[in-house]
Amino acid sequence: MIELYAGETARKTIQEQGFKQSLFTSFLGASGGPKWFSLYGLDRYLFGYFFKDRTQELNLIGSSAGAFRAACFAQANPVAAIERFASHYCATIYPEKPKPRDITDKAEILLRDVVSESGIDEILHNPVFKAHFIVAKSKGFVQYENTMLQGLGLAKSYVGNRINRKHLKSQFERFVFHHPHSEFALQDPDNIPTQHVSLSDSNLIPALLASGSIPMVMAGIRNIPGAPSGMYRDGGVIDYHFDFEIQNKGLCLYPHFNPTPKPGWFDKSSKRVARSEHYDRTVLICPSKDFISALPYGKIPDRNDFVDLDVTTRQKYWNTVLQETERTAESLDSAIKTGEIIKLIKPLPF
Repeated sequence: MIELYAGETARKTIQEQGFKQSLFTSFLGASGGPKWFSLYGLDRYLFGYFFKDRTQELNLIGSSAGAFRAACFAQANPVAAIERFASHYCATIYPEKPKPRDITDKAEILLRDVVSESGIDEILHNPVFKAHFIVAKSKGFVQYENTMLQGLGLAKSYVGNRINRKHLKSQFERFVFHHPHSEFALQDPDNIPTQHVSLSDSNLIPALLASGSIPMVMAGIRNIPGAPSGMYRDGGVIDYHFDFEIQNKGLCLYPHFNPTPKPGWFDKSSKRVARSEHYDRTVLICPSKDFISALPYGKIPDRNDFVDLDVTTRQKYWNTVLQETERTAESLDSAIKTGEIIKLIKPLPF
């Protein structure tokens, strides 16, 4: 039901010490919209059981849907929060021809349901599970809501990124909105400008919403409290599946729907994959190819389902996927308890 991959240091550490939750100090959550539904069972297992009694700090780093998941994991009852997220997202219905503002309004309603006022306080004061939301601050044409100007900016970014990922810095800056007492640090060889901003009561929801504000699809979020003035958009533009080095000690756990992570949003259709050296201390847990092929339509959910399927069909399909992912959790639990997980972990495929 699952496939496991790990960098050399991570594999060696687990072979010597076993697959223990105490080995991990970081947790990654990628962009991808409803693709994260394929990880639902793993999320519930990891934060309802594997990390349940944890007392040491675990940095939760996410962009877009991964940031939403991080906000769930950092609440007092992470399983209930991730269940609210899945239920509300699955139930979401858009107008026939939604405008960016329509989708943004729906997303904000979802977040207010998943992260209540008490949830904000829980996230900000959680001494163990420390949330970090990655957001892309837009410059140049991409900062504008005008479709033509924004489209020109995105086209420029697409071409520049194809030449070299470093060119993203001409129109984007990375912002990490972090737990007030976080010591999380990253190193980016592409030198994309990065700033760190502490989360607060006033900026947690705006930062979280910005992290999932897909260009051209959703409205951007302007002037987030505590951060420099300007337009903020989806963190996945820069960090779709992540291609930076986490400098904190310890291993990183990364449940992901794809064993070959793409660095940024503009790399989705390219051959570029993340640098393997950045995953030296990372363990990837992915749904297996057999598991995915057995799902309805032989694939995991994606945003195209909102257009390609009618509401009833989409919701039935998505709910089926959510139920089926319990098998991936059972598979992981069995592998850990029997010790077979050490044999199942393979070298990185990229």
